[in-house]
Amino acid sequence: MSIFPRISLKPEVTEHLKGVFLNKEVLDAVGHQEAERRFHKLLTCLSHPPSYTCVRASTHLASLEEIRLKLGEELKKQQMCGSSAEEVSLQILPHPRIPDVLLLPVDGPRPVKQLSSEVVVGAQCGNAVLRGAHVFAPGIVASPKYMKAGDVVSVFSDLEGKCTRGATSFQGKRVFVGNGVAEMGRSSIFCTDEPAKGIGVRMIEPLYQSPSFDGVLPNLVFLQNLPSVVAGHVLGPRPGERILDMCAAPGGKTCHIAAVMGDQGEVVALDRIRNKIDRIRQNAQMLHLRSIRAYCFNSTQAVSSDPAHVTEGPPFPPESFDRVLLDAPCSGLGQRPNMASTWSLKEICSYQPLQRKLFHAAVRLLKKGGVLVYSTCTVTLAENEEQVAWALDTFPCLTLQPQEPHIGAEGMLGAGLSPEQLRLLQRFSPELIWDQTETTAPLPCRADRDTIGFFIAKFLKN
Repeated sequence: MSIFPRISLKPEVTEHLKGVFLNKEVLDAVGHQEAERRFHKLLTCLSHPPSYTCVRASTHLASLEEIRLKLGEELKKQQMCGSSAEEVSLQILPHPRIPDVLLLPVDGPRPVKQLSSEVVVGAQCGNAVLRGAHVFAPGIVASPKYMKAGDVVSVFSDLEGKCTRGATSFQGKRVFVGNGVAEMGRSSIFCTDEPAKGIGVRMIEPLYQSPSFDGVLPNLVFLQNLPSVVAGHVLGPRPGERILDMCAAPGGKTCHIAAVMGDQGEVVALDRIRNKIDRIRQNAQMLHLRSIRAYCFNSTQAVSSDPAHVTEGPPFPPESFDRVLLDAPCSGLGQRPNMASTWSLKEICSYQPLQRKLFHAAVRLLKKGGVLVYSTCTVTLAENEEQVAWALDTFPCLTLQPQEPHIGAEGMLGAGLSPEQLRLLQRFSPELIWDQTETTAPLPCRADRDTIGFFIAKFLKN
């Protein structure tokens, strides 16, 4: 399975992560050899995509089976309209424990022959291609000098961001992600008047074959990583409740919460960036969700200093919400595929103070007897288990709660939490099973394990 190099990190970041995954508690439990093996597996699996695509279905608008059938029809149409001569068998399976999830296996890595004509794309664009996307024009940084629409080209991802935009070739650190057909000529892609938009290269032989969801049933299916869907269910929203999503962009979890509670109640979404709030409102409108109220606001300041001052929007009086989701800004080191990160150690370690400020606001805004779910898409101890240990010590009113569904691993050793506390946490750790291809296991079993790196903790405010 390992066809790409390990994720490229700054040496200081690699050493820091190694210290995290080879901490004393882990070494005492599994030994140095096993701990080191897991760490190197993590670095390898992060550069590869998961073995399935997870789709969250809008089951508040139609049944899961109805959406599954419609999705199958749409993807078959996409195949028939595509340029590829090969036909890929489409398998769309419901998840056995999560009622609004459909799973599609990813075929890869496949034996695709590299061509002499090469297009180079940015790392983010390359990552998207590995998960089924076509190459959009803004993602292209280099192309052959005389490339025209209709040319068949090989697509490479620039790992370190060193390719000069508009170059005709590039020999730096890059990886091959598949072959496609140019939809635009070079002059259109790099025109100086205004940035090119739309698909620049339509992938016909991707290294990892999975459907493109661009424009496919936008009100019925939503591409979302499985652990992110799990977080919404762990929160357990109920009809009639008032729920806060503190760091809501891009809004996938906000809309999921509203859908799970049958659009009955109120879901308040906060984010600091205006255009992201506009996007949340657009998604809510498209999904016919009327219970969502989105505001451009800094959640660290979301608690009103005057409890008697009641307004529709933020800041809010203390104890205003039945449930709070704190899907915190984080270092994002669990995202897959991610072949390279140029972040410094200072940047990687900069999130813990902000997360704690948000935690203080979340606890104050939560009603007594309310539920707080804390989640991240990173793999560090400092942003996950250490934050749980700090929260339990800082807020005596908080107790850890069991999670449902619990399909990830338990929490990681190293933060001084008890075995009982670690079992209540949910850490999605792809490195634990990534070298076991489990090709005979049913897809849902593989899907539960081969995920992005993610963390969930659930608290009750007593």
